[in-house]
Amino acid sequence: MLEVQNIKKIYKSRFGGNEVEALKSINFTVESGEYIAIMGESGSGKTTLLNLLALLDRPTSGNVFLKGKNLSEIKDSEMAKFRRENLGFVFQDFNLLDTFTVKENILLPLVLADEKISVMEEKLLKIVKKLNIEELLNKYPYEISGGQKQRVAIARALITKPKIILADEPTGALDSNSTKELLKVFKNLNQDGQTILMVTHSILAASEAKRVLFIKDGKIYHQIYSGDRSSMDMQKKIADTMQMLQRN
Repeated sequence: MLEVQNIKKIYKSRFGGNEVEALKSINFTVESGEYIAIMGESGSGKTTLLNLLALLDRPTSGNVFLKGKNLSEIKDSEMAKFRRENLGFVFQDFNLLDTFTVKENILLPLVLADEKISVMEEKLLKIVKKLNIEELLNKYPYEISGGQKQRVAIARALITKPKIILADEPTGALDSNSTKELLKVFKNLNQDGQTILMVTHSILAASEAKRVLFIKDGKIYHQIYSGDRSSMDMQKKIADTMQMLQRN
């Protein structure tokens, strides 16, 4: 599904002086149907990596392939269309438009793609039922809870049937109950075959993934597969690895 080959990202200061190597030769693959969490301390490079995968930035060197297509070959003028057709985004702060209803927010990607109204309505109905948000469609984002906003954001991400969901700290703005509910949603989506790549600081959130990648100083430092481990066992393993990251 996704292949990351020797990705490097170097940022230069505004006046061309200092250079910061945010990512140093990152290599990994994501299989179709995987659910992967990416963890690391602040400044480790995980958000930079997500931005590159989301085509919000370009790598200094290296390549990213999605279903065999080299993302570096996509022209700037074609990026928005490619993102809309292949990638779904879920953000910590939801990124919903307060002047649009929930229904309008969810349908926005299809409107931009000039989809037929009958097709939009059909796709909408399936997704809102799956996420149990039918009763919210005529409300505005400022009228609903954080957990409900994130479900709406997930519905918007799913409406185009993306090849992969990219989630940036999706539980970061949620309380503990809403976090648990959201993680159930992600788990169910993954069980239905949706590929998910999530950047998170949350040990609880990461413990629900099938694989956890740890980034340190711009490199893949370690990875853990959930296998037959329970959620509690995964949480302990992740916590131990995070402590090791801080010591080394």
